[in-house]
Amino acid sequence: MGRTTGGAEASASGEAHALPTARGADWPKKNHRTRRTHRAHRTPRTPPPRTHRWRRALLAALITGAVVVPLSGAARPEIPAPAPAALATVTAATLDEVYAANRANAGEASRMAAAHGNRERAAADRAMADPNRHFLTYDGRGPGLATEVFGDLAHADRIAVLVPGSDTSIDTYDRFRDTARALHERLTREAPQGTGTAVVAWLGYETPGTVSTTVTTTGRAEEAAPKLREFIRQLRAVTGREAHVSLLCHSYGSVVCGRAAAQLDVENLVLVGSPGTGADTAAALHTPARVWAARGGDDWVAEVPHIKVDLLGTTVGFGTDPMSPSFGAHVFAAGDGGHSDYFRPGSTSLANLTRIVLGDTSEVTHD
Repeated sequence: MGRTTGGAEASASGEAHALPTARGADWPKKNHRTRRTHRAHRTPRTPPPRTHRWRRALLAALITGAVVVPLSGAARPEIPAPAPAALATVTAATLDEVYAANRANAGEASRMAAAHGNRERAAADRAMADPNRHFLTYDGRGPGLATEVFGDLAHADRIAVLVPGSDTSIDTYDRFRDTARALHERLTREAPQGTGTAVVAWLGYETPGTVSTTVTTTGRAEEAAPKLREFIRQLRAVTGREAHVSLLCHSYGSVVCGRAAAQLDVENLVLVGSPGTGADTAAALHTPARVWAARGGDDWVAEVPHIKVDLLGTTVGFGTDPMSPSFGAHVFAAGDGGHSDYFRPGSTSLANLTRIVLGDTSEVTHD
C-alpha cells in the first residue's frame, strides 16, 4: 500500500483500498466554499478531531461503493464456465488425478469463455490448463476461484498457505501467483538439505472489490472463514500431522484469517499489510498459532483508521492495528516497501517470511 493512487496502489494480490482517498477531489472544495461564504458571520472553529474526519471518510467510502459497485457489476456480463470437477477426497495418492481433472476443467472453461466472446478470460483459463500447473481446486464461474500448489505437496515438511486481499480473481490471478512463486523460490534456496517445501496460493473465496461496501466490513471474511478452515483440514489429509503449516495473510486476507483463526491447525499466522483482523488482541483470535505482523515503510494501509464504527447497523473497520503493542503480535521488519512489495524478491519482508515458514524464528529481524 504505497502512498500513491491509481494503478500503483494495486497490490501483489490485486488490492488497492479506497479509504485513504475516500473523500475525493471535490469534497474539500465544496466544504471550503461553504466555510468561505459564512466566514464573516462566524467565530472561527477548531477543526474536528482526526477521528471524526476519518469517520466521514469511511462513510464517503461506503457511499462511493454503494454507487459504483452496482453500476460496474451490472455492466459486466456473466462469464460461462463448467461446474468444478467432481473429485473424491484428496489424498497424497490422488494428487496427480486431482491436478489433471482441474486442468481439464480450466481448459473447458477457456473454450466456453472464448465461445462467449470473452478473449481475456479465455486466455486466463487457458493458462491455468497448462500441463505444468497444479490446482487442488478450480472454478472458472463468475470472478473465479483457484487453489494452486507450488512444490511437492505430498512430501513437504514446511508449507506456506497464502490468503490474498481484495480484487483478486481469475482475471487478476497472475499477480497473486507471482507472490507464491517468489516465496517458493526463496524457500527452495534457503531450506536445509532434506527439507521439502511447498506453497499453496489459496484463492478460495470471493474477494471484495477495492471500491465497495464489502471492503470495509467483515462480511466477505465471515463467508470465507469456514472455507479456509475446511481447506486446512483437507490439506492435513494430504500432508499429515507432521508437516509445519504457516498461514500468510495479506491485507483483507488478514481479516479472513482472523475470522478463521480459532479453528485452524497451523503453526504460524502471519499478517502483512493488515488493516486489522476484527479482534482487539492476538489473544482474542483464540489460536494456538504464533501470531506475526509486519508493515512496509511505504504501505498506505498505515493511513487507514484502526477503528470500528457502527453505521446503520453495519460495523465498518477492523479495530486494533496488528502492529500496535496492545495487539500483542510478534512484529518483524518488512523494509521500506509498499503494499505490493511483501513478496518482492530480495526484500527484507520476503527474507523474514521465509525464515518464519522454515522455522528459523530466531533469525527473524525486527525494526
